Amino acid sequence: MLALHAFATWEPLLTLLRAGRPAARTGAMTGSVAVASWSLPLDRESGDRAAAPVQRALVEAGVREVVFAAETAPDGGTVLHVCETGPAVELPPGPRSPGRGTLVLVDGAVAEPWRRRPEPVPGAVSAASADPELLERTLRERLPDAVGVTEEEIAATEERLGVALPEELKALYRVTRVFPPGPDGSGDWEADFAEQQAAESAVGCELSSLEHLFTFGPTFRRGEWWHAATTAVATPPGAAVQGLVGSPGWIAFGSNGGDTFAVDLTPGPGGHLGQVVLIGHEESIGAELYGESLTGLVLNRFERGVREAGPPEPRPAEVTAEVTAVTGGGHGPDALGSAAHPELEVVRIRGGGRPGGTPLGLAPIAGLPRVRTLVAGPGTLADPLEVAGLPGLEYLALGPDEWRVLLDAGAVPPGLSAAAVEVRGDERPSELVAVANAVLALWDRPLITRTTVEGRLGPSAAEGRSLSGGDGDDGGGGGGGR
Repeated sequence: MLALHAFATWEPLLTLLRAGRPAARTGAMTGSVAVASWSLPLDRESGDRAAAPVQRALVEAGVREVVFAAETAPDGGTVLHVCETGPAVELPPGPRSPGRGTLVLVDGAVAEPWRRRPEPVPGAVSAASADPELLERTLRERLPDAVGVTEEEIAATEERLGVALPEELKALYRVTRVFPPGPDGSGDWEADFAEQQAAESAVGCELSSLEHLFTFGPTFRRGEWWHAATTAVATPPGAAVQGLVGSPGWIAFGSNGGDTFAVDLTPGPGGHLGQVVLIGHEESIGAELYGESLTGLVLNRFERGVREAGPPEPRPAEVTAEVTAVTGGGHGPDALGSAAHPELEVVRIRGGGRPGGTPLGLAPIAGLPRVRTLVAGPGTLADPLEVAGLPGLEYLALGPDEWRVLLDAGAVPPGLSAAAVEVRGDERPSELVAVANAVLALWDRPLITRTTVEGRLGPSAAEGRSLSGGDGDDGGGGGGGR
């Protein structure tokens, strides 16, 4: 038996978790342990010490990470479920437990916001402040000793990027090639560094060399399914910058040490071609207008010291709806009817955490063309089979009972790219894994393997024994859907 599936390997960790639980608390102890990290309700020192035996067993078994749940009786008798999620499960960033996470049903699929392309803006023109000749003249005055790139190098960069560079950006690099210091530069570290510092001072940001220009597409931002599926992008009518994850028209040319500066060739309806945007590293949608033109940015940096402001942006159309399936408080049976409109993309239905909830019907949003995400907590849907009325769904998250209704009826929407099992917290881990595996099996995706180990926590803890399992398991069942 692998050390990973031996109760003695887990005993120090489970003993520590059990000691820290309030006596009145019920339910399984859950978490995850990876080769170089862990997600546990413990402080750093205690967690490192308790997780170490499991981490050594992971290395020995050649496993990157496992998720676990342990159910413990008052006398110390413990049933431990150790799950290897495999490549089809995207684990959440917070607390982890068996059966939780995103089931990626189509390999390589990404949520719609990460596929969204920029909308064309007919008639978009450069700002009045854009003046490539003035920009080049100003930079030559500030950088009299700089050496620029050749026209052949500019043409090669355009071919590499698949887009024509705006004249202002060409003007910048005709003045300075911004050698990176060190082996990638000219070979003279001090000279390269001095030129880089001078160029950054002249323009106002950390500049990239011409060969390091890139288009800032969606792949440069994190796009976990659990987040991306419930995120909606929208561009208000007067917005200067389109609300996108990334764009083939965002030509990244520099940074402020964390965020990315780009010239925008796909502006919003209130913007200008070639405007400068700042793409925040902590944001996953959109960019901030930083200057109407590269010329204006460089001149304002030194003449007025203020940043150009974009036009005011009206509130975007409501494309998400979050309702609570409870009576009163403006929610309840009519909540979805109030939220329904043709632009609706994301619907989230919560139970509210209070008794007296009223399960909702999906009829008010049936047939809406853009609804792509439905997240409904356990017990919030009057009839789970009504999801068939949402033909555009690509992400569906339901409680385990609701999933069973769809599975038994053969009614799981075939167009899904990802899914999740919503939990209350009192479900048995084996049941959650069985539901998740049943959904994965419909797409012939790798199943979650679950090993169940029994033992006893206490002064005389006995060595555990691994229970036999069925198809799709490494032990203990959980291979539902086979």
